[in-house]
Amino acid sequence: MTTTTPAPLVTGVAPEDQRAVETLYAAFQGNPHLLDEAVVPDWEDIPLAPHQAPGRDGMKPLIGEFNAAFPDLKITIREMIGVPGKVAVRALITGTHKGDWFGVPATGKRFEMAIHEFHYVTAGKVTHTWHLEDWFGWFFQVGAWPNK
Repeated sequence: MTTTTPAPLVTGVAPEDQRAVETLYAAFQGNPHLLDEAVVPDWEDIPLAPHQAPGRDGMKPLIGEFNAAFPDLKITIREMIGVPGKVAVRALITGTHKGDWFGVPATGKRFEMAIHEFHYVTAGKVTHTWHLEDWFGWFFQVGAWPNK
């Protein structure tokens, strides 16, 4: 049986901006070199993760750690809303916790995590990303949230 993912709902997003954002998410799915196509060298990722260096090259090692912890990671874009140079994204990250992440040893548990992001895009490359992920929900799903 094949499961199909519905195409994202895209409203007001220029094709060039959509390509840049989709390429950024593809980089997180085991292809960190795609950041070179998707974002400018001094890309601002706001807020930075613990121990993340700024810029495009600061994200590449983190993507490697992310993929080691979640080797079957998938990002599904549900919706993109935009105006020229700006794209808001509602998406879902799914995967299996197979390696250490945030100090939590691998649990082997699957998870789904909502993400909401705002990207600024210039000349087909992302310049800024403001992001919010449901990490509290992730901790709960993998059994790392204290039960008190």
